[in-house]
Amino acid sequence: MSDREGFTGGFFAGAVVGGIFGGLLGSILANRKKNESIESLEDKSKFNSSRESQLEGEESIEIARHTLETKIAQLNLAIDDVRQQLGAVNGNSESENEQNYQN
Repeated sequence: MSDREGFTGGFFAGAVVGGIFGGLLGSILANRKKNESIESLEDKSKFNSSRESQLEGEESIEIARHTLETKIAQLNLAIDDVRQQLGAVNGNSESENEQNYQN
């Protein structure tokens, strides 16, 4: 019975520590990405303000779609980077993680 109680306490402690670590890591990465995106938007807004007035309908939709695809690609890269960092922290290599996902 004592093993079960030790497991439960360890499980909850791990969940709390993991939640705190995940929250801190997420907020740090979000702030960094937010600052980068604000700087890039400021640079692009100067160029786009005169150009957007000339675009209409399908062209502006296509530009929005392309911008979203770019942001999704950036998010995927950030997710892969964090996954690799966490794998290194946990002592898992990327090939071990891929094998675990395939099984």
